[in-house]
Amino acid sequence: MDSATDPNIIKEDPVSVTVSAPPSKGIQQGVGESPSSSTSPAAPSRYESQKRRDWNTFLQYLKNHKPPLTLARCSGAHVIEFLKYLDQFGKTKVHMTGCPYFGHPNPPDPCSCPLKQAWGSLDALIGRLRAAYEESGGRPESNPFAARAVRIYLREVREGQARARGIPYEKKKRKRPSVTTSAVGINVSAVAATQAIDYGGVSGGTAGNLGTATTTTSL
Repeated sequence: MDSATDPNIIKEDPVSVTVSAPPSKGIQQGVGESPSSSTSPAAPSRYESQKRRDWNTFLQYLKNHKPPLTLARCSGAHVIEFLKYLDQFGKTKVHMTGCPYFGHPNPPDPCSCPLKQAWGSLDALIGRLRAAYEESGGRPESNPFAARAVRIYLREVREGQARARGIPYEKKKRKRPSVTTSAVGINVSAVAATQAIDYGGVSGGTAGNLGTATTTTSL
């Protein structure tokens, strides 16, 4: 039987075959582009990965809380409780008031004072959790990680650890960019050149360099 008249034979649509065929290598890849860069998604940054881990840890803490807590009922007090819970995993020696090495930045001998989370680690953690809360649909005005009580607690931890360890925390002063000074110098030079053109006090060499400016001024 002729294949052109046999109803059991399905003909391929030439247009469909052409569309479904994979594009050539030159079309699929851009100039200087690796094959994996156009297909594989970009890996999350170190910050995003750490933020996801911190968020999952906090959710697990709420689940194991007695009684269990939901995110909607979480307050600043619960956040502070979570930070104190993390102290048991800390690695920073914080001397107690009665310790002979209280306020000593480099104690010569070990002591029995507890290890706690450093203030800088807690401050960075709260920043990541505050962002993760809002990215998960939480409202900024009800963000428990931005509560005033949490800010006060972090400030007390910073000041307490500074006294106990003898290491004061100082804010770094921002350096003014030097680009501003050079930009001002360029502007002053441009103004001086313009004034010279207006009053006709331009030498031959300078006039050659500023020919366009001279023509504009004449108009």
